[in-house]
Formats: sequence, C-alpha cells, structure tokens
Amino acid sequence: MASQAHLDKMAVRQNYRNLWHTDLMSTMRADPGYCCLSAICAPCISYMLRKRALYGDMSRYTCCGGYMPCSGRCGESNCPEFCLCTEVFLCFGNSVASTRFMLQDEFNIQTSQCDNCIIGFMFCIQQLACIFSIVACITGMEELQEASQILSCFADLVYCTVCACMQTQHKVEMDKRDGKFGPQPAMAVPPPQQMSRMDQSVPPSVGYPPPPAYGQPYGYPPPQNQGYPPAAYPPPAGAYPPQGYPPAGYPR
Repeated sequence: MASQAHLDKMAVRQNYRNLWHTDLMSTMRADPGYCCLSAICAPCISYMLRKRALYGDMSRYTCCGGYMPCSGRCGESNCPEFCLCTEVFLCFGNSVASTRFMLQDEFNIQTSQCDNCIIGFMFCIQQLACIFSIVACITGMEELQEASQILSCFADLVYCTVCACMQTQHKVEMDKRDGKFGPQPAMAVPPPQQMSRMDQSVPPSVGYPPPPAYGQPYGYPPPQNQGYPPAAYPPPAGAYPPQGYPPAGYPR
C-alpha cells in the first residue's frame, strides 16, 4: 500500500507546473561557493538542508522522507537529530532525493527535461560502471579491470558533481522561499511622499500667474479677477516718455 501511494505521488509530481528557481546547469553560476562546499562536505550540507526544509521542526522528521520501508521505524520521534545524521552518512543519495521530493511537493515544482537528462545520465553511468566491474571480476582480464576502474571513477565524479548541484538547487529554492536573496534595489521601493491635508490652507500667491494648461500660451486665458490688458497699460497720452527724457545733449 505504501509503495503504491508513493507511485501515485510520483505520477502527480509529473503534473506540477512550477519550475526550480535555478536549474542544475546554472547552480555553479548562481552560488559557486555553496556548490563547492556541497561537493566537499556533502553529508553535512544534506543535514542542514533537510532541517531547513522542515523549517527547523525536527518533530516532523521521518527517515528518508517516508519513501523507504524503514521510514518511521528508526526511532525518529525519540532522537530525530541522530537519525538524520545517520541517514545523511549511510544513505546519502536517499537523503538528497528525499529533500528534493519534499520541496517539489511543497511548491509544486516539476523537474525540467534538462535536469532529468542529467540525473538519468548519472544513473546510467553508475549502472554501466557496476556492470563493467562484475564482468571484469568474472573474466579476470586486466584491460577490462582497468577500464572498469576508470569508468567507476568517472561515475563517482559525476555522482558527486550532480549531487552538489542538486543540493545547491535546493538551497537556492529555500533562499527564495525564506526571502534571503538580499536587499532590494533602491529603485524598487519609492520613497515616502508628504501628502497635503484637505483642511490645509492654500499658500498665498507670490505674484506669478498659475501655469497654463497644456497646449496654451503662458498667461492665457487671463485671470478672471482683473481686466486684460491692465488698466495702466497702455499709459495715458503724454505720460510716456517721461518728462526730461531723453536728457539734454543725448544724440538723437
């Protein structure tokens, strides 16, 4: 019954529509330091990511996320930290996959075709290396044994690299969930503005006419509270030019 439930959940997982914030090919560019740390200290990173995926609540912990027959029967309720530590060291691959499934189920994240190809390539190389090792042990051929060892080393390298990228992918996704991408740009949030009150008096005019409507010349139409042109313009006859202008001796 439990295996059938897991198969049903895997079928449902194929219909998810959300995508990872960073695919496996871009994890090295997204967080190179964490990707290198995941390759060097893989079990420790898996421990921290699983605990973080559970929001720090270890009472919710189940061995391998409930996907293995031993899940729920390893005394997780009595000492979840010790059980998780044992899981990440003895069942490292399952610990990474369980954290991945938890995040996918929480955020409805599908695995892209590129990620599926990378993970499938990792599994194929591991199976091929295992087959070469078995054949080399049966035949006893030195050339085949050397080829088997080379292929096994290559499979281990691919496995460590892909697992490091997967854990970095999980970390970036949880950074997105927890809002830990850093401060927002300065232009993202507009500064607060001072708003005027409805009961605030209008400041007195300083002698300039109000700005005209768009497309009209400045000063048109004239203000309604005074005539236009002003009464003092043009000056009355005889008032311009003033008396004594131009001064005597000024060339005409």
